[in-house]
Amino acid sequence: MAGIVPSKVDRLAYVAAVAEAGGFTAAAERLGVTKSLVSQQVRKLEEELGGALFTRTTRQVRLTAAGRRLLDECAPLLRDLGSALERFGGERERLDGLLRLTAPPDFATRTLAPLVAEFAQRHPGIRFDLDSSEEQLDLVAEGMDLAIRFGRLRDSRLRAARLGGFEQWVIAAPDYVARYGAPKDPAALAEHRWVAISLLSSPLTWIFRRGGQQQTVRVRETMRCNSAQALQALVRSGAGVTILLDTVIAEDVAQGRLLRLLPEWKLPDGAIHAVFPPGRDVPLRVRRFVEFLRERMPRA
Repeated sequence: MAGIVPSKVDRLAYVAAVAEAGGFTAAAERLGVTKSLVSQQVRKLEEELGGALFTRTTRQVRLTAAGRRLLDECAPLLRDLGSALERFGGERERLDGLLRLTAPPDFATRTLAPLVAEFAQRHPGIRFDLDSSEEQLDLVAEGMDLAIRFGRLRDSRLRAARLGGFEQWVIAAPDYVARYGAPKDPAALAEHRWVAISLLSSPLTWIFRRGGQQQTVRVRETMRCNSAQALQALVRSGAGVTILLDTVIAEDVAQGRLLRLLPEWKLPDGAIHAVFPPGRDVPLRVRRFVEFLRERMPRA
């Protein structure tokens, strides 16, 4: 590393943090320092290198072509340095810093929130920022460290770790079944009133299997909503039939508030993933939190 003084290496880490977080304020929060310090260190490195590393507007901060080339070449060195320091510190290293994550509201309320609270008690140096949203956020643009996502991953650039799995159950309220009857096979679902979540395109198509048999059913909904919690409440009130995850409605089924229909016919199982932004090293605090989730969640 001839010709490079330690201060430049330090400043390069600030540049990487700004690029990963998408802004100076978010980078400062992650690093636990002031925004002015981050801005100062980036500006000094730009002066020393003789060129701009970022283009700055009132709404966005983006790497210049020169800044991208610099980080592409230096990112492996920074990762190796970080990994070496982590190994040297071992498990005695105190976890700290800000961990920003996003998850669907129902999962965040029922499952994730208690686990976040427990992990925070174990590691009081970590600060959490939990976004509970049905929308799949752009992790890079929003400065997220982690997302919890269900089912098929749409963005192939993202890296993911499987946390657990789920089944999909056909459900309806007891009074709905009393009024309209229970379907005898999946094909009969096409004749029922259907409540759907807005994220799914219409008409809905479901593939059921039982042993070597398969039935493909297309249904058209009579009601839509954009929240899994609202969907569950509508079906519980007798609005119609729907499909929800067993992790969401198992308690309602056990208590008799909802009935599971066609239990002998299976829909494809799904996976729950922890998803990381592309092109960046995963911080130690995020890796430890994901390991904790994998230990605590069923069917991991």
